[in-house]
Amino acid sequence: MAFKVGDFVLVLDEDLSGVIKKIHEDVISIETKDGFLLNFKRNEIILNSSGSGFKQDLFSNSDVSEIISEKEKPVRKNKPVTRVKDRYEPTMEVDLHIHQLVPSSKGMSNHDMLTLQLETAKRQLDFAIQKRIQKVVFIHGVGEGVLKIELDYLFGRYNNVKFYDANYQKYGLGATEVYIYQNVIPND
Repeated sequence: MAFKVGDFVLVLDEDLSGVIKKIHEDVISIETKDGFLLNFKRNEIILNSSGSGFKQDLFSNSDVSEIISEKEKPVRKNKPVTRVKDRYEPTMEVDLHIHQLVPSSKGMSNHDMLTLQLETAKRQLDFAIQKRIQKVVFIHGVGEGVLKIELDYLFGRYNNVKFYDANYQKYGLGATEVYIYQNVIPND
């Protein structure tokens, strides 16, 4: 290939380009856009067929700073991101452990504690029905199972609810989830 001084060339296998400044036998000296004078063999360069001057950068400095400033802008979030799994989580939890209901259980018999827990469960369930809360988890603990049996009996008296063991990963064996049907037509 015939090169002459002043030709704009591209360097093969490197991201370099420049203008030929000197040709000496098989060695060609090119000046890069940064002003460096570099030597290459004839087979290491090619003539820029576009004929334009120095190769344009893909991004100018103004483009880069514009991109950075755009990336640093605060992101407005219209609503919090919720996982699909979380959407179906109960909206109300009722902990029926006795220490959550009274400051001290001293002087209370087992019957008194059980009665208080059941009254609390009934009151909270009625509240959830009134406020149209669809799911409630009653945390009763494992224990001997007396409270769980009594809760099953209580929930069974409502015709607009179904109940089942709550999420094992979150509550273990000590919780019951109650689903409240919202559009139940009362029996006359």
